[in-house]
Amino acid sequence: MSNSLIPTTLVGSYPQPDWLVHKDILLGSGPPRIRMRDVWRPTEDLLQGAQDDATLVALHDQERAGIDIVSDGEVRRESYFNRFANALDGIDVDNPATVPGRTGKPTLVPRVVGPIKRKEPVQVRDVAFLRAHTDKSIKITIPGAFTMAKMAADEHYGDQEALIMAYAEVLNEEVREMKAAGADVIQIDEPHMQAHPIESNRFGIAAIDRALQGIEGTTVVHLCFGYAYVVSDKPAGYSFLPELDKCCATAISIEAAEPNLDPAILETLPSKKVLFGVINLGDETVETPELIAERLRGALRHITPDRLIAAPDCGMKYLARDVAFGKLKAMVAGAKIVRREIE
Repeated sequence: MSNSLIPTTLVGSYPQPDWLVHKDILLGSGPPRIRMRDVWRPTEDLLQGAQDDATLVALHDQERAGIDIVSDGEVRRESYFNRFANALDGIDVDNPATVPGRTGKPTLVPRVVGPIKRKEPVQVRDVAFLRAHTDKSIKITIPGAFTMAKMAADEHYGDQEALIMAYAEVLNEEVREMKAAGADVIQIDEPHMQAHPIESNRFGIAAIDRALQGIEGTTVVHLCFGYAYVVSDKPAGYSFLPELDKCCATAISIEAAEPNLDPAILETLPSKKVLFGVINLGDETVETPELIAERLRGALRHITPDRLIAAPDCGMKYLARDVAFGKLKAMVAGAKIVRREIE
């Protein structure tokens, strides 16, 4: 983790280059839960090399902007969800089922047809590649067990808790290897905990704790309302947030800028660091550094500076690259303003 006061980071995705993906297909589908090979422009034999190059583009932009804790920008993924979830044994992605998505819209999802197991490392090479190309602290994201279970049709376990914990087991295996490959920060994405608070109260904390069991260093749980491109009407508060103070993760990531979240809610997470969303991804206007600083000051009325991390609201996947880069630069500049005021 960065030693800077109020360090800056990405929460998830960065815009993928036009030479890597067909933006019209990506924008037309929303985040896919099953395979969508036709999103990618390179042929299969060239795809990994192209994704490596796109990772370096995302990394270079973050370093140029001055981001403290960098990521791979999730440029290898069709969505935050499907790269890891669809690489597991026991999953049938070729004959998907339909379930209600987080917003109630019918969504094609993988079917669970056998015991969920990890065939091989999925994102460990991603970590090693990123670690080899930067001296900065690095963060890697991975979908959470609860969210993966909600975005699958269970035809094997017949028990929601068993399904969630099976995903948590394979997550823990992957996270251990990602840490060994050099990840400084591990982030678990759990957007469905916000959408299903009753079930989250029953199974959510145990799923997080199992996935992160034995993992040292900074660990993050990301809770959000969805990409701004897909979800334009966001509530002004979280239905499942104070409960996360009980989990073993050291930090919680939340959206705050677009939903105009009252930062007083940070007082419900007294034991956690907070990745606080100060970049509105529903507005392509690049914020001024002073606006970012004011949002951070609002958070500091309810949390100490050593627990505050500046971040965008959610993933930047659907923004134009120049807009995304401008917003990152503004976030870094805004954090510097506030840092000077309190140091």
